[in-house]
Amino acid sequence: MLSCASAVAENQPTTKNRVHKELSSFAARLREAIQGRDAALRRPVGAARRPYPELTFDTLALKLFALQFEHNIAYQKICEARGRTPRTVEHWTQIPAVPTAAFKELELTCLPPPERTAVFHSSGTTGQEPSRHFHCPASLELYETSLWSWFLASVLPGLRFTICDLRLLCLTPPREQAPHSSLVHMFETVRQKMDGASVPASRAEFLGKIAADGSWELDFDAVLAALSPGSGTPDPRPRLLLGTAFSFVHLLDFLVENNLRVQLPVGSHVMETGGYKNRSRAMPKEELHALITERLGVQPENIVCEYGMSELGSQAYDSVAGDEWRVTGKTNAPRHASRVTRHYHFPPWARVQIVSPETGREVADGETGLIRVLDLANVSSVMAVQTEDLGVRREGGFELMGRARMAELRGCSLMSA
Repeated sequence: MLSCASAVAENQPTTKNRVHKELSSFAARLREAIQGRDAALRRPVGAARRPYPELTFDTLALKLFALQFEHNIAYQKICEARGRTPRTVEHWTQIPAVPTAAFKELELTCLPPPERTAVFHSSGTTGQEPSRHFHCPASLELYETSLWSWFLASVLPGLRFTICDLRLLCLTPPREQAPHSSLVHMFETVRQKMDGASVPASRAEFLGKIAADGSWELDFDAVLAALSPGSGTPDPRPRLLLGTAFSFVHLLDFLVENNLRVQLPVGSHVMETGGYKNRSRAMPKEELHALITERLGVQPENIVCEYGMSELGSQAYDSVAGDEWRVTGKTNAPRHASRVTRHYHFPPWARVQIVSPETGREVADGETGLIRVLDLANVSSVMAVQTEDLGVRREGGFELMGRARMAELRGCSLMSA
């Protein structure tokens, strides 16, 4: 049995130990469910995804809401102010969501301080107060199980070779330099999973570093060395290149400025996380991905976007919907023949709603609203998270539109939200 706490003293059960037992039991149950569905999840990204049956998800969500209401004091106060309690909430759609901004001011966790063995911070612009998402060993293990299962299904669907045939390259600093980054922890988890499946190891590399001002920057010499086939005995393995959108912009600008092109091996994949946070010039997805194809040689169908945040335990990935490609230009690089529509999907153990900022109610299909996520993998914090991102509701998913132009909801305003 997973546990975040020490064993209960014989014949002296305490509330704290009961909390950890209940939360750990829930985390273990969800991990088993996720792992049992791995084979079913490995399908093409564009294929229909069967979520957990509605009754099953609803039952799990209501159970987790009751636990978080009882043991997450800050969340309990928010729910009571809205008149929502486990006695009045009858369906997962009624569970109160907390704005991401609240994670900056409130300790939205079920874990007492001694049990908080890890914390993820949001990656806002310099000078901003970061969000805090606390974890214990059980919640981290669930987080890692969740991310790896959906990563395989979404980034590497229908893989024609084995994981150990790939060489992993991450355009971020290593975990020891960025211990509070959920993204870096995610990449490190992918590295460990790949190394565990590889004989010899996959030779994963983290090609970023921390600059003097605390920002992330690339070691361009190391990046070029890792991308090139090498001299002597070339490394023919396809590359799996992971990074933020602003890191790819930095890399592509460097390649353009130095008139460089790299032809990565056939089967290479790219995953970019989106979001620029004033760390580079912003670039439309179509232009960014066209440059990745032109300068790195990665085919358009092997470029995937990820949507996630430090406040969540699961990630969403996109697929291109209803798009066509044409070979144009002097380089004969594939280009989009029409506006690209990319639809994002969360894993079966999460639900997404697109809600009106005025009414808080879910909008109709094809309409725009704020993205709200209910994530069962958020066991030790708050499962229902209200983002500040805009999306268009699409059947089974959403189209990401970007950041909403609105003031952050501060913790003190949540009592009346």
